[in-house]
Amino acid sequence: MGIFKKLYQYRELLKTSIKKDIGGKYKKSFLGILWSFINPLLQITVYAIIFPLIMRNNIENYTVFMVCGLIPWTYFTNVINRGSFVMIENGNIIKKVYFPREILPISLVTSETVTFVISSIIILGFVLGYGMGLTVYVLFYPLLLLAQYIMQIGFALIVSSITVYFRDLQHFIGVFLQLLFYATPIVYSIETIPEQFRWILNLNPMTYVIEGYRNIFYYQQMPDIGRIFGVIIFGIIITIIGYLIFNKLQKRFAEEL
Repeated sequence: MGIFKKLYQYRELLKTSIKKDIGGKYKKSFLGILWSFINPLLQITVYAIIFPLIMRNNIENYTVFMVCGLIPWTYFTNVINRGSFVMIENGNIIKKVYFPREILPISLVTSETVTFVISSIIILGFVLGYGMGLTVYVLFYPLLLLAQYIMQIGFALIVSSITVYFRDLQHFIGVFLQLLFYATPIVYSIETIPEQFRWILNLNPMTYVIEGYRNIFYYQQMPDIGRIFGVIIFGIIITIIGYLIFNKLQKRFAEEL
């Protein structure tokens, strides 16, 4: 419970850090927050043109299908990529001022969550634009967001602390995320994968997250609540592990940075 007590004591610093991260992302940018829409839309355009030609799939409203996976995936990769060097880029502050170091990865994940919520407007735009409409199942969106948020707090704590000692991890993460992209049902349906290889997708927690978003927006049906709570439990476990690793390694952050 000590971490919650510290975060509460430094809650104003946490709020300031979140606001600074959100504002700093688009500082001196002419288009500002519009980049939250432009970047995903450019990716969507490329994937929507290339993958149907390569994979020759017959998925109805493929662009909507793909958007429901790509936007949550972008949220996930942004957290992992930025989390891997959040301690390094704040090295000067860490060496000069005391504050709970956990604030840095937590504020990063939270600011990326705000960006994701804004980017979710893109999903709504495509769903409505294709005439699919919304159903009551969209009410499960906050539960899915909570599951992904908790899980990503854990991953951010792990990568942010280990990278301080092992800088090459940043490069390994880039390669790993490229491989994981194809092991996640973003641009294809799970049903297109041979039965004997689906276990690979089932080991990937992002499979359940993306299928959850796809259920409520694309298939417009009840998401698998059991799998969502499974992700939440996994997220809690990985966050506890992440905190233990972070707490162990943070003792020498100032020296390493």
